Amino acid sequence: MPSGAVELFIIIAASRLSLSLCVGSVRGEMAAALSRALKLPGKKGSELGEYDPLTQADSEDESEEDDLVLNYPRNGLGRDGCLGTGSSKLRGGRSGRLVGAEDDEAQEEDEEEEEDEWRERLPSKSRQDRDDMKGMQYWSHRDSGRDRSGEDRGGPGPLGGAGLGVHSAEAEQKRMRMKNAVRSAFFLVPLVSAAMLVLLCAFLIPCQKDKRPQWEIALGDAGGVTPPALALWDVDGDSVEDVFLGVTELTNDTHSTQGNKIYSAVALSAVNGQVLWSKVMREPVMYIQCGLQYSTQPSPVVLLISKSIITAVNGTSGKNLWPAGHGIQNIESQAVLIPDLQGDSVQDLLIATLPADPAVDLFLTLISGQTGASIGSPVPFNITGQGKLIGPLLHETQQGAYYILFGLGNVEAISLGDIYIRATGKMPITQTLKKKDPVWEKLKKTNSSSFIQIYRGSEQVQFLLPLVAGFGNNHNSLDTVSFLNSTKSDWVLVYGVSTQSLVYGYSKLSVLRQKDIRKEWTFNSALICSQPAPGHFNDDGILDLFIQHSANGTMKALVVDGANGHLLWSAEFVCPHLVLETSAISTSTGQSAFLFWASDPIKAQRNATKTTVAPIVAAEPLIRKLFLLHPAYPTILLELTSTTDTAVTSAVSYQERQKDASYITVSSRPTPDSKPGAQIVKSMSLRAAITKGQIVRLEESSKPGVAVKPGVFEVNKFFRGLSFKHQVRKTQV
Repeated sequence: MPSGAVELFIIIAASRLSLSLCVGSVRGEMAAALSRALKLPGKKGSELGEYDPLTQADSEDESEEDDLVLNYPRNGLGRDGCLGTGSSKLRGGRSGRLVGAEDDEAQEEDEEEEEDEWRERLPSKSRQDRDDMKGMQYWSHRDSGRDRSGEDRGGPGPLGGAGLGVHSAEAEQKRMRMKNAVRSAFFLVPLVSAAMLVLLCAFLIPCQKDKRPQWEIALGDAGGVTPPALALWDVDGDSVEDVFLGVTELTNDTHSTQGNKIYSAVALSAVNGQVLWSKVMREPVMYIQCGLQYSTQPSPVVLLISKSIITAVNGTSGKNLWPAGHGIQNIESQAVLIPDLQGDSVQDLLIATLPADPAVDLFLTLISGQTGASIGSPVPFNITGQGKLIGPLLHETQQGAYYILFGLGNVEAISLGDIYIRATGKMPITQTLKKKDPVWEKLKKTNSSSFIQIYRGSEQVQFLLPLVAGFGNNHNSLDTVSFLNSTKSDWVLVYGVSTQSLVYGYSKLSVLRQKDIRKEWTFNSALICSQPAPGHFNDDGILDLFIQHSANGTMKALVVDGANGHLLWSAEFVCPHLVLETSAISTSTGQSAFLFWASDPIKAQRNATKTTVAPIVAAEPLIRKLFLLHPAYPTILLELTSTTDTAVTSAVSYQERQKDASYITVSSRPTPDSKPGAQIVKSMSLRAAITKGQIVRLEESSKPGVAVKPGVFEVNKFFRGLSFKHQVRKTQV
C-alpha cells in the first residue's frame, strides 16, 4: 500500500475516534435531541454520523425519531456514558471493528449485556417483540461489519447487506398478511354460513299456522228454539276437542220413511270445521255423550241417544259398535255412568224412560256398557209428584255407597244395589253394590220404603246439578274424571213457583250438603230461566253461582256467593229473547270468566233510590251480544261479538298448548222469506276475540272531567294477557 494512502487512513480513523469520544461524553437525552435535530432522510449506519440510504428500508418502526432514540447505544456509546481511550466496555464490539481485533468470548459477553440493557429499556415490550428487535439489531451489526470489511477491502459491502434486509422484511410482511387473511376467513366463513341458514329458515321454510279455531259452517235446518244435541271430544288426536252435533235436514222426497226430514249425527274437526264423518239416524238425536272406554277399543266410544235407540259408535270413524235397536221406548234422559255390575271391567249405564202406562211414572233401565244389552228388566217407580224430570244422577257417599237421585218435581234417592236386585232378581256380585250408608238410610220415609227423601215440597224442582266447576259445559261426558268428581259433590238446587206466562214466578236457590242432605243456605230470586253456572268469582276457593232471569223485557244477571248465599254482583240488560246457559271458564288468574248473552246493558243511575225500567219492546232484528265478565274488573264487560242469530246451545273447547279456549255456538239464522232458517255452527277463539273486543262500562264517573277508572290501557293489558285452562274440578266438602 502506498505511504500516502496509509497516512490518509490513519488520519480518517483518528478523526472518527475523536468524534466518538466527544459524543460519548454527552448524555443519552442530548444524543436523542441531536438525532432529532439532524432529521436525516435515511437510517444511520452502525457508527455515528454515518448514513446509509439502502438500509433505511429495513426499519419497521412507526417513527424515525423513536428509532434514533432507542438505538443510540448502537452508535458506539457505552453504558457509563463516556469512554476513555482503550476502554474495554465498547458496545457491540464496534471499537474493536475499527481497530480490527475482538475475540469471540468478548463478543458473547457484549451480546448478553446488550440483551439485559434492552430488557431494562423496554419493560413494556413483550418477549417476542424484544427478540424481533434484537434480531434486527443483530442483522444491523452484521451489515455494519460487512460494510466495514468491504470498505477495508474496497468491495461493495453495503449493497449486499441492504438487499438482504429488504427481501427479509418483504417476506415477513407477506407472511403476516397471509396469516391475518386466514384468521379473517376462519371467522367470517362460519358467520356468513349461520346468517344464510337463518335467512333460509325465516323465508324459505313455511311457519306453522297458529291453531286458533275460527270457522263457521251451515249444517241442516234449524228446528226452532229446541237445542240440538251437542258434545265435545277429541277423536282425531290433535289435542283439540272436536264437535259432535245432531243435524236435521229438510228434503222434497215424500216417499222417504222419515217423511220430509233426514236425521243424522255429524262429527266436525274443531280446528277448521271439516266434517270427519256423518251417520244417518232413524230418529232425531236427543243426546250425544263421549268418553266411554273399552279395553278392546282404543278409539273413543260415542253414544247417540234417540227416543227409542241407543247406538254406540267408533268416535274416529262413526262405525257401529252395538246393534242399533234395543226395544227401549220413550227415553227421557241422558245415560248415567255407573260402576261395573257384571264384572267385565267395563262400566255400565243407566237411563230413565217414561212409559205410556199411566199407572207407572217412570222406569230405570240398566244397560251393559260392553254390549248395549239390557241388564235384567226395567225397574218401574210410582212417584207422587208432577213436573220436570230430575236426573237421574249418581252419587257416592262418604262411606263409599252408591245412590241414584231422580224424580218428577221432587227428588228421591234409591240405592244402586236395590235397583240391581229389582232388575235381575239376584244379589249384587260386587261388594261395591252391597254397601249402604247408615246416615242416608235413616232418611227413608218408612222402614219398608226403598226411597230416601232428598227434597219434597209444594214448590217444584227446576234444576238439580252437582256443584262442580265446569259441569254445565261437560255434563255430557262419560269419562272417569267427570264420573269421580260429579258423584262426590254437594248439589245446586233450584226450586220455586212459576206461572204459565213465566213472568210472575219466583225461584229459590240453595246448596244441599251431600253428607246430611241439609240446606247450606237459600237465596230468593225472580224466576231463574237457565241452569246456574258454577265458577270462582271471589278468592275464597268455594264455587260461586252465576244465574239470570228475565221479566218485562229486562234480563238481570247475578252472581251469588257459594259460601253464604250473598249477592256478589248484578247487572241489568235489555232481554235478548233467548234462553241459553252461561259458561264459566277457568283463567290463569285462578278465577273464572263468565260468558253470557244479552243485549245492551241498562246502566244504573247514581244517587237514585230506585231505578224504574219501562217495558222495552225489542225491534226486529234484535242485536244479541256475547259479554265476558271477569271478577278482577266487576264494573267492566268485554263485548266479544254481536249477531242477529238466535243461539240455542253452546259449549267451550280448550286448547292446552295454546292456553286458549274456543266458544262454540249453534244458532238459528233468520231468513227474510219466513222460511225455516239454517243451523249455523260457529267456533270462535276467545283470545282472538278479546283482542278485538269492545270495553263496556257498567258505571260512569259522576264528576265531569274526571278520568274514568280503570283506564282503557290497563283494562286492555289485563284482558290480552289472560289465558284459559281446564276447570279445576274440586268437590265441596
